[in-house]
Parts: sequence; C-alpha cells; structure tokens
Amino acid sequence: MPKKNQYTIVVTGGSRGIGREICKSLAIPDAHVYFNYFNPGDPEGEAAAAAETQKALEKKGTASSSYSVDVSSEVAVTEFFDTIINETGRVDVLVNNAGITRDSLLVRMKTKAWDDVLSINLKGTFLCSRIAAKVMMKQREGRIINIASVVGVTGNAGQANYVASKAGVIGLTKTLAKELASRGVTVNAIAPGYIETDMTATLPENVKDAFLAQIPLGRPGKPEDVASAVAFLASEKASYMTGQVIHVSGGMYI
Repeated sequence: MPKKNQYTIVVTGGSRGIGREICKSLAIPDAHVYFNYFNPGDPEGEAAAAAETQKALEKKGTASSSYSVDVSSEVAVTEFFDTIINETGRVDVLVNNAGITRDSLLVRMKTKAWDDVLSINLKGTFLCSRIAAKVMMKQREGRIINIASVVGVTGNAGQANYVASKAGVIGLTKTLAKELASRGVTVNAIAPGYIETDMTATLPENVKDAFLAQIPLGRPGKPEDVASAVAFLASEKASYMTGQVIHVSGGMYI
C-alpha cells in the first residue's frame, strides 16, 4: 500500500511500449509508481498490458498502481490525481507520455481526428501538468518530463494534428520551465525519433524504409533509449537543466 510522503512517480500511458520502459527506468525500491492506461476500443487488452507493467515493476521491488484514465478529461484527471495525493500527499516526478496518432493529409483530415489527437497529446499534458505543478510548487521541488517528438520540430507530411500537438508540448515545456523554476521544479521534454513500438510496427515497409533513410545512425531506436533519457532528467544529475528538449532520434534532427 502507498504511504504518506512516499516518493511518488506518475507516468501517463504506462501500459506498454515506451511508457512501460519509462516506468521500469524510474523504478526504485522506496518509490510508488502510478500510471494510467486508456483504450476504449480494447479495455481488456489494455488492462492486461497494464498488469504486465505492474509485474515488471514488482520484479524490481517497486510498488505500483494502475488506473484507466482518459487524460483528455478534466474530471478523470482530477480524480486520478486526487487518489494519488490522498494516498501519498506528493508528486515528485510526472512523465507526460500518453499519446495517439490519427494520420492523414490535411485536406482529408476529419475534424474529429484533429480534436482527438490534440485532446490526448496536448490537452492531456496540460491537465496533468497543471495539477502536478501545484503540488510540486508547495513541495518546492519536482520534475515534469514531457514526451514530445522529433516531428514537433521538423514537421511531417500526413501528420498535421500529431505535429501540432507535439510542437505545442515543446512550447508548453519551455513556458512551464520559466514559470516553475523559482520553486525548484524543472520541466524538460524528450523528442523521440523513429522508435520500435507497437505503434510503429504497423507502418508499411516503405514508410519504415523512408524513416530509416533519415537516420544517420542507420537504425530505429528502442523504448529503452527514451526511458534512459527520462531517468536522467528525473535524477539529481539533471538538477541544473530546465526548459530543454533532448532529441533521442539517432540524429534525425541535428
């Protein structure tokens, strides 16, 4: 069971892929990791994936709790954080990782596809950060780490909604860093490139080849590569870094 004043880590989208590796990278024995998952199209499958993340954390000796939470819902996010704060009274690290894609060329993009992606990727980051920031300001310490994307800097045809959401995350990161620095809270972003996940596994081979051609290191990244950068930003070794965007992209953006 969680304890009052226990070191508290919150990760959105922690049931699989990059999110699961982030949870594992932050697992320390005395911490409690809270993470959410959300997939209305396959709630049972997502719950099963979340259980696998919890098993992985248990093996590392770290306690965890998982909840189905739609991060685009202010009510759901508030309830999620109310649970956390009532149990531990703290938020030491927040990683805003939850994200979706609904790719299409702009002229064919449905308004719902635009709204869905901006709501999860950008609004969700805003809602979670707003609550966590208030707690961290009172603590006078904390880490907020936002998962952006290399395309939020470079742009990418067929992803106007996703690119806009991730560019927004980068701008939000820089603004929050300026607002929260005086209270000892750092805010940074990580911009992954082409990372091997369930999401990228469904891409056509010609699309994968096109991505690889843009990577100077000549290979896709792994979720662990992103998670390692998160662990660094969450550590004391990064205490003098804020408002930065770390690219984990094999050189896609230099």
